[in-house]
Amino acid sequence: MKRKLAEAFERELAQAADAEAAGALPQAWRHLERAHVLSQAHAWPHVRAHWAMAVFAWRRQNVRELLGQMPRLLLAAPGSWSGRTPLGNTGGADVGILTPMPIPEELKSLLEADR
Repeated sequence: MKRKLAEAFERELAQAADAEAAGALPQAWRHLERAHVLSQAHAWPHVRAHWAMAVFAWRRQNVRELLGQMPRLLLAAPGSWSGRTPLGNTGGADVGILTPMPIPEELKSLLEADR
């Protein structure tokens, strides 16, 4: 993961934590989704994104989301290594594991520069 992408990924995780601490839960989740989109091509960050989602679900007592994160945690690294992650997928349990989604415009340039 190149420096600019890594910085953007870390910034999204930090913003998620800040938003959650402020009680802005939908905003926190959106930052986690953005971190996930940025991380998909890189195994360790991809696992970290799903771990952060699982921990968020645990703290919110969201059993459905927590259970949905379990297979994603197991499949994140192999999916990244094999290049089989669906582009733009936001990573939540409300989205199919293999469902590609549009990538937000402001994230596209970061992802393209990382190739």
